[in-house]
Amino acid sequence: MIKIIIADDHQIVVDGLKSILNQLTEYKVITTASNGRELLKSLEIVEPDIILLDIDMPVLNGIETLKEIKKHYPKIKTIILTMHEEKSLVKKMTDLGANGFLFKNSDIEELIIAMESVMKGKSYFSVSLRNELINNDLIGESESNFDSKKSLLTEREIEIIKLIVEGLSNKEIADKLFISPRTVDTHRTNLMKKLEVNNVAGLVRYAIRNGFMN
Repeated sequence: MIKIIIADDHQIVVDGLKSILNQLTEYKVITTASNGRELLKSLEIVEPDIILLDIDMPVLNGIETLKEIKKHYPKIKTIILTMHEEKSLVKKMTDLGANGFLFKNSDIEELIIAMESVMKGKSYFSVSLRNELINNDLIGESESNFDSKKSLLTEREIEIIKLIVEGLSNKEIADKLFISPRTVDTHRTNLMKKLEVNNVAGLVRYAIRNGFMN
């Protein structure tokens, strides 16, 4: 069973999500929080698998809360739930280590897909955010800089970036290429250094711009 904490200061949102998720046998909402400080106190007592985290919360907002979560509880998966569509905010949250990003108008099916993805070690971006990636708006880097870096990549790194963009986890990539997960992780780190990006969003944008995706 996947254990979930919902952190949101809108009680109607919390109650709705809790009611829906607790009807599913695979998921259980173990507690809720109305602000970041309350959430962090809860983490001293219980350990969830996933946190559904709002950005606009009193006392301690989602941005500062996410920093603390990733600092002290790096294994906990965090999915941002928000109404904000500012691309700079999306970039900031992904740079801080958010595992997923969904808008509050997403349906429950997409939320479940997002939770399944992050539990497999993948990142998940809302459908509308993927369109932003294609439009080159999430990460500010010039096209010429990206194109010039293509020659730095090895054939193996190109293989791996294609599989990362398909949503495969390190273990799935390792099994597919008959290498170890540690080797995949090393390649992923090298890719981010070479392309000067901090997250999967940057790798996705690079892959799209350079024709590495169908």
